[in-house]
Amino acid sequence: MLVAAHTLWLWLLLPPASAITRGQIHHAPVAAVGLAAFALLYLALVAVPVADLPVRPALHHAGLVLLALLGIGLAAAYAGDPAGWLALLTYVCSAGAVGLIRASWGFGWVGGSVAAVLVIGAARRLAADDIAQMALITLLAGAMTLAFARVARLVDELRRTQRELARTVVERERLRFAKDLHDLLGHTLSLVVVKAEVVRRLAPADPGRAAAEAAEIERIGRTALAEVREAVTGYREHGFDRELDNARNALSDVGIMVTVRASGHLLDVEADDAFRWVLREGVTNVLRHSRASRCDIEVSTDAHGAVLTVRDDGVGGRPQPGNGLRGLTERLEQAGGTLHVGPARDGGLLLTARVPARQAVG
Repeated sequence: MLVAAHTLWLWLLLPPASAITRGQIHHAPVAAVGLAAFALLYLALVAVPVADLPVRPALHHAGLVLLALLGIGLAAAYAGDPAGWLALLTYVCSAGAVGLIRASWGFGWVGGSVAAVLVIGAARRLAADDIAQMALITLLAGAMTLAFARVARLVDELRRTQRELARTVVERERLRFAKDLHDLLGHTLSLVVVKAEVVRRLAPADPGRAAAEAAEIERIGRTALAEVREAVTGYREHGFDRELDNARNALSDVGIMVTVRASGHLLDVEADDAFRWVLREGVTNVLRHSRASRCDIEVSTDAHGAVLTVRDDGVGGRPQPGNGLRGLTERLEQAGGTLHVGPARDGGLLLTARVPARQAVG
């Protein structure tokens, strides 16, 4: 779309092209070839940064120099003729402003383009008003292009940072869970292995002691099972409210504005657990895939049941049903509820989970 916008901006070259076709320009074939080459080279150079084409910086810079030489040459040769050939330097200015990454180079390029307009206009004895007008247009075009290119680069950098932060948040949660499991089961399983080896060695020679060791393995296993259940209960006892706080913190950490609305009465245990998993999966999708700047979370309960919605303003679309969405659908079906995921009305993605009234506290 941006390349198309630059293409439409070539209307400033219509007066020189019209003057060529009407025979008002001396050496018209040379001027026509030069003008066509200039326009094509300009579009190619603009497409490199705008469309992020894989072109080496040295080659791109060489193209900018060639464009500048061609534009200065055409303007110097035909500026005394009708149709405003000085406008070519506006395109030279814009191409350099959008293509040069270093701010100092961009400002220097814009200043050089304005200076070229003034020098060529004075050398060809153009009217002072025309020279001043074209110099001002060139300066404004270069300044606006520099500002736009800078903002575009900052937005791209912020999006990359947001994706990296989202990945870090997810990985940190996985590492925490893995550490908890390791702390719970690492020592216990190692002890079970050692005890099992003892039982294997004692079984032929001392069955009584082997039986005692086997009973010890059973006791250790039951203890480990109880610890795992306590840990899982701890995760579950976070509840929806705790998960809501975690979601708000995770989204805020990556720069996504969060709005939370709650209305109605409390959820019962089953609905609370189902919505907790829905919220976790929905927020994970926002962090990983949405490229959103805002996320709205709303939970409400009434006589008909409970509803949870997670809406973002990201890229939207219709996500493919992966393991996460299938798991959520199964959880809600077990609670008698439903899950719907699709594009939101105003853009972005909308996730809606519903649990009927019999699952909510009346």
